[in-house]
Amino acid sequence: MLEIMLSVLIVVGALFTFIGSLGLARLDDFYTRLHGPTKATTLGVGALLIASVLYFSSRGEGLSLHEVLVTLFLFITAPVSAHLLAKAALHLRVRSIAPPPAEAEDPLADTRARAGE
Repeated sequence: MLEIMLSVLIVVGALFTFIGSLGLARLDDFYTRLHGPTKATTLGVGALLIASVLYFSSRGEGLSLHEVLVTLFLFITAPVSAHLLAKAALHLRVRSIAPPPAEAEDPLADTRARAGE
C-alpha cells in the first residue's frame, strides 16, 4: 500500500513539475511564463517532498521532518521571488500581452492628482 501511495505522489509531483517547466518554455511573455515555475512547480515539489516524508518515516527511524523545512522554505521564497521578478519587469517595462496598469504608465500620476496639479 505504501509503495502505491509513494508512486502516485511521485507521478503527481513529476507531472506538476513537467507542466510548470512546459509553461516556462511555451507561454508568450514574461508575466505568463512566471506562473509556470511559481505555481505548478511548487505543487510538484510539494508532492515529491510529501513522498519523501512518507518514505523516510516508514523506514523505522521515526518521523522525518527535514522535508518540512524544505517545504516551508520553498513556500516562503517562491511567492516572494515571483513578486520581486514581476515588480522588476514592470519597472523595466518588459513587453506584455496585456496592457500595463495605469500606475505603471505614470507612477507619479496619483501623487500629482492629490496635489491638485
